[in-house]
Amino acid sequence: MWQLRNRGDQQCRRMADRHYSRRKIGHPQFVAAGRCVVLYAQTETGCAYWVTSWQVGGQCRHQWAGAWVCSAFRNEGAGLSSELITQAVAVTRWVYGDPPSLGFITFVNRKKTRAKKDPGYCYKMAGWQNIGRTKGGLIVLQLTPDRMPPPCAPLHGQLDLLGLQ
Repeated sequence: MWQLRNRGDQQCRRMADRHYSRRKIGHPQFVAAGRCVVLYAQTETGCAYWVTSWQVGGQCRHQWAGAWVCSAFRNEGAGLSSELITQAVAVTRWVYGDPPSLGFITFVNRKKTRAKKDPGYCYKMAGWQNIGRTKGGLIVLQLTPDRMPPPCAPLHGQLDLLGLQ
């Protein structure tokens, strides 16, 4: 379902403006510094966006340095969230190749999500596991490489024939 976009994509930016992690609503840049994969899905029933961030070196402020990070995911009726998550992981693998040893992580702010019994449930249904909390109290979920789906091209994705990917 996913299409590759870029950090300046306006459809994704508008969705980012509605995500709880957004710092400056309306700002054209909605992705942090570092490498990223920005995905957008549009279906008959809605849309979704996803951002994978991959910060290395001094850019990282958490103990899972080097892991791929789902820094934003918002589903506005595009389909089952756990399926969208699994597909986004597969597309990230298609873009980046083999995952880092720590795999993927994401942070869930329980204070800024709808009150529910099991925050991050859609990630858990996609195979992610709760591995603790940050110093600031965010829930940390992880998907290890052995639990990841195989790489899969996004819609309209093409292999880079010149090795420039």
